Amino acid sequence: MNKYFTLENGVLIFKRRQEIVRIEGWGENSLRVRTTENHGFLNEDWALSEKTENKAVAELTDEGAKITNGKITAEMTSEGRIRFLNHRGEVILKEYYRTMERGFDFGKDRDLFINMYQAARIYKTAGGDNYNIKLYFAADDNERIYGMGQYQQDNLNLKGSILDLKQLNTQASVPFYVSNKGYGFLMNNPAIGKVTFGTNHTEWEFASTKQLDYFITVGDDLKEIEKQYSAVSGRAPKMPEYAMGFWQCKLRYQTQEELLSIARGYYERNIPLDIIVIDFFHWTKMGEWKFDPEFWPDPEGMVKELDKMGIKLVVSVWPTVDKDSENMGYMKDKDLLIRTNRGLSFQMNCVSPSEFADMTNPETREYVFDIIKKNYLDKGVSQFWLDVAEPEYAEPDHDNYRYYKGQGLEVANAYPSDYVKMFYEGMKKAGRDDVISLVRCAWAGSQKYGALAWSGDVQSTFNTLKRQIKAGLNMGLAGIPWWNADIGGFMGGNIEDEKFRELLMRWFAFGTFSPVMRLHGDRDPHTKKPLISSDGKPCAGSGADNEVWSYGEKVEEVLRNFIDIRYKLKPYIKKATEEASENGSPIMRTLFYEFPNDKKAWEIEDNYMFGSDLLVAPVYQAGVTTREVYLPLGETWVEIATGEKYEGGKYVTAKADIDVMPLFARENAEVIDLLK
Repeated sequence: MNKYFTLENGVLIFKRRQEIVRIEGWGENSLRVRTTENHGFLNEDWALSEKTENKAVAELTDEGAKITNGKITAEMTSEGRIRFLNHRGEVILKEYYRTMERGFDFGKDRDLFINMYQAARIYKTAGGDNYNIKLYFAADDNERIYGMGQYQQDNLNLKGSILDLKQLNTQASVPFYVSNKGYGFLMNNPAIGKVTFGTNHTEWEFASTKQLDYFITVGDDLKEIEKQYSAVSGRAPKMPEYAMGFWQCKLRYQTQEELLSIARGYYERNIPLDIIVIDFFHWTKMGEWKFDPEFWPDPEGMVKELDKMGIKLVVSVWPTVDKDSENMGYMKDKDLLIRTNRGLSFQMNCVSPSEFADMTNPETREYVFDIIKKNYLDKGVSQFWLDVAEPEYAEPDHDNYRYYKGQGLEVANAYPSDYVKMFYEGMKKAGRDDVISLVRCAWAGSQKYGALAWSGDVQSTFNTLKRQIKAGLNMGLAGIPWWNADIGGFMGGNIEDEKFRELLMRWFAFGTFSPVMRLHGDRDPHTKKPLISSDGKPCAGSGADNEVWSYGEKVEEVLRNFIDIRYKLKPYIKKATEEASENGSPIMRTLFYEFPNDKKAWEIEDNYMFGSDLLVAPVYQAGVTTREVYLPLGETWVEIATGEKYEGGKYVTAKADIDVMPLFARENAEVIDLLK
């Protein structure tokens, strides 16, 4: 039986017929598992980029073999079945076999077995060295699953969900989840696929990939699990203090003078503002990465005036290269663009046909950032907004695209990480330590490059606001602690509509207690005519005004109040961001992250902890002035609005007037004094 196993310095290798399986220690209390029907494994660690010492111990057993690394053990039978146990001997995860009688010779009768029964790992050729691979794990009716990135859906608990593993505007596939059974699981594979967390079994499927590669870690609580996962995938750097304040942007400021007039408006009204953003199509052409001098004639002078007002400048960039861009010829000749396998090479048509720079190629990253440094960073721009980061193909047929790192179907999901990596490494090389990039997508490990993910072009509705709460919480549990949503939503908000004004005030309150507070949106009505360039061509249009004072005196008063609260909280927010850098803890935290022994806390999906001490209960319904809030067991809670004290373990009715965010703090927490 043991003839199929090889033990090599804390590594367990199984080889039978076509398949090879490799299991090894990877960080504290963690294992990495790779399987393939090729003759060897890829030399690629993907998200598991932080090197760690392998302290695992592997040994042969009567059934086959096992490998232990701290609190986790993997047992493997001579038929190739795998299961994982914690340090208490409890099975936390095991592969699923629909039927598997003892004495059945999996090796001899393998093809018959696959046709008649359900194997745990199924490989079908997808051409060359690639396979369509399915992986099955047994289901547990009592399991709760969280993380996996950002999906625009109503449930926080992902048990029973079907999730596409692909990047889209408003969707970020970050394939790390945590379980109430005490483990975390990363599918360390950037291929396009799907996962089903079914009630009968869990199924991972990839259309075309060379191998399976996953990481599993065990901990006594979620904090230990996130710490161990972030130790091997990387942790967020320190967030710049100015990024913790208020950000102003809209679709879009069309000229340098318009942007400066807005900045002056904040300064003259004495409204705190740390960052103002220049959105898309401020450039000459896509893929030239420079200001259009006709409308932005003096970037250095603009930055100097902003600096005097204490405001930093963030500029939007896209990875698209216009067919007529001055850089198209060179980038095409040097193979710096994503290739199209068939048909026309143009991959997006926004204003004009364009192709995407291949950010998985180190040469592309170096070339593009050199241009960005010259035209933006050297002119005083502080940070960057990385839009269209999925990338957003006009036709998302990933089998038609080829990257430097491989075919689109097998590597596409890692593109956002390489995109943000370009800015992190480039700015570090330029001597900058305060790197934070607002980016419209993320993959596992993006956090270590200063990624500030946002939820994309979401709609301006109360239901969408409710979904953002869950999106932010699951992103944090997936290892991406820096996250935000467009305050007010991106699409569909009319500034003259009282219903939208109510939504905006509620969303603004939510934004106050998000990792980053950023006002943005394409507002109606679109009454402003697009500018006409000197050559007679119309420029990209812009929406209605979207500043704090754009919605009337009543709304302005409420928004200013929340901005003041945000700045009072800066010391507290700084501490929370430092925890993310030190141990991987989210800034927005589910109640059960802080109170894992409270069974009711595992059921709450619309309240959350902001940092360790402040409980936030956003209002996501129109026309209400109170809301029910569950206070976790084991603490005395102080309602910030009233000063009333409540013992935990029960629901209370909280004050929720339009200018009030329902907030509760642990008794004696320092944050109470900050909010007085």
